[in-house]
Amino acid sequence: MPNATPRSDPFFHPVSGFELPRFAGVPTFMRLPYLPPEHDRRAEVEIGLIGVPWDSGTTNRPGPRHGPRQLRDASTMIRAQHPTTGQRPFETAACADLGDVGPNPADIPDSMARITAFYDAVHAQGIRPLTAGGDHLTSLPILRALAKDGPLGMVHFDSHTDLFHSYFNGQMYTHGTPFRRAVEEGLLDPRRIIQIGLRGTMYDTEDRDFAAANGIRLVLIEEFFARGLADVMAEAREIVGTRPTYVSYDIDFVDPTFAPGTGTPEVGGPNSLQALQVCRELHGLDIVGADLVEVSPPFDQSGGTAFLGVSIMFELLCAMLADADG
Repeated sequence: MPNATPRSDPFFHPVSGFELPRFAGVPTFMRLPYLPPEHDRRAEVEIGLIGVPWDSGTTNRPGPRHGPRQLRDASTMIRAQHPTTGQRPFETAACADLGDVGPNPADIPDSMARITAFYDAVHAQGIRPLTAGGDHLTSLPILRALAKDGPLGMVHFDSHTDLFHSYFNGQMYTHGTPFRRAVEEGLLDPRRIIQIGLRGTMYDTEDRDFAAANGIRLVLIEEFFARGLADVMAEAREIVGTRPTYVSYDIDFVDPTFAPGTGTPEVGGPNSLQALQVCRELHGLDIVGADLVEVSPPFDQSGGTAFLGVSIMFELLCAMLADADG
């Protein structure tokens, strides 16, 4: 771990709304310091918040490329203390905004290579990333960087499995295929994957058949509500265990009544409180990285979806630091 002393170092603390109004200043994630790669204090960072403004994997309604910018703006409303656990994550670890990965919007392979290279450098510095996407294909190049030492487990909140083989006559890289590729590439251990909240009409059962054949646990929304959140999340913790785990959170896990700003909404999902509570049940896991993806500002210019998104990111941050915070 870095030898920083963030508890007593105000450099890594967010700017308080009592010091500078929330509508003033240049927005960064949660009003944290912005540290580009050349910054002399970047090596001290323990949790890095990163934007990936890219949606070339989208197959229907684009827009998540604009997500990180709106999420940063909405995140000025995030304060220092968790309302129920009392956690103060910014006093527990050195957190910073590491900026955006610059994608190539005309070239999917090149963009993925750029994303992996960015996260390779972050991972080499011992920084755990918390990412704002971007569409869900974003997760694949991140996993290529984080899983170099062996396959990871994954807790995945989503309406969709993202386990399809291909789209549109053999296109292998879309936001519907990242976790199929991640399993095939040995980045994820399929028997340590649980996908929660699945629902909506289907093309066919190809994705679910792949899950069944490889031991991936699928929790449909009907089971989620029938068993209850706490029971499902207890199973999730059991499945991933104590080994390194990635958390991927698609905003369309949440019912579109509460999160309309996304490209592929599905009705019948959790409400906004349940969207936060599932993250609180992640405490105690060895989370090596997490992402919040598919926020699409063109479909919710009010910013409500983005504010829910950054509230989820704060919950994920607290879960990543739960053991350290006691």
